[in-house]
Amino acid sequence: MTLRVGVIGTGMIGRDHTRRLQQVLAGAQVVALSDYSPDAARAVGADLAPDAKIYDKGEDLIAASDVDAVLVCSTGATHEAYVLAAIAAGKPCFCEKPLATTADGAKRIVDAEVAHGKRLVQVGFMRRYDAGYVALKSAVDTHTGAPLMVHAAHRNPAVPEQYVTPMAIHDTFVHEIDVFRWLLDDDYVSARVTFPRATSASHAALRDPQIVTLTTAKGVVITTEIFVNCKYGYDIQCQVVGEEGTANLPEPQAITMRLGAKLQNDIMTDWKERFVASYDVELQDFIKAATAGTAAGPSAWDGYMAAVTCDACVTAQDADGAAVTITNPARPALYS
Repeated sequence: MTLRVGVIGTGMIGRDHTRRLQQVLAGAQVVALSDYSPDAARAVGADLAPDAKIYDKGEDLIAASDVDAVLVCSTGATHEAYVLAAIAAGKPCFCEKPLATTADGAKRIVDAEVAHGKRLVQVGFMRRYDAGYVALKSAVDTHTGAPLMVHAAHRNPAVPEQYVTPMAIHDTFVHEIDVFRWLLDDDYVSARVTFPRATSASHAALRDPQIVTLTTAKGVVITTEIFVNCKYGYDIQCQVVGEEGTANLPEPQAITMRLGAKLQNDIMTDWKERFVASYDVELQDFIKAATAGTAAGPSAWDGYMAAVTCDACVTAQDADGAAVTITNPARPALYS
């Protein structure tokens, strides 16, 4: 059976996912496209999915009888409405992060899915599918003993002028928020944000870098450096310190060279390049589950808990270093 997929949002990630479904992965075909700019959707269709029908409205695409499953790749503010429409239609839905722009919005999606009685939503937290993180989790689960601390960094070479301080949480750190919950099988109980000396590469509306400290329910302390104007490249670091040893996220594969009396290797500058393989694996996982009428991978509950934690971290940015409590609601049985 070929899964018939509709893609809502044909910008950078929507176009790339359309390419993936059409040219890389098995078991799916893009039969419908929608974008706030119909011309943009038509352009992606002409390049990648010439048989796809173009819809002016995402809701009409979701309701179409020949669409079995939906990818939501549009702007974040539209995600909640499209995901709720997919649940109401009983169709599996892959939603790029964020699941919703507020924790309340994400909770409405959780409530709708619980009422439906079956998982239909997968959230695009691709790091869980990255080979390096999978290997790190295996080491933490089997070799290093109970986790005590995590030291991490999320560095980006530069960001545009419209990138402001809260975006370091909602747009950048959100990936760590999700992957640490999965890596440690734990939830957060507090967040603290401190600001070192500011880099001269930033601007007035962005405090950069910043250090986020999360404490988990099991007592693990996680410190993460977020530095989005580091200049030298896109660099993701993570070390887990356990009772019996430490485990580090492996570096991306790179050739080490001896040139000009220097030992050197290239550092990536693009997040899409760093995690390109994980996007393939996560969407193949979605296709497999959606073909069976359900969802796998990061859930709506994971999207909701990420939103709750993001809100706490943004509050902590204005708390002068004080800890902000994170309250974890009871997890519905659907997500257990």
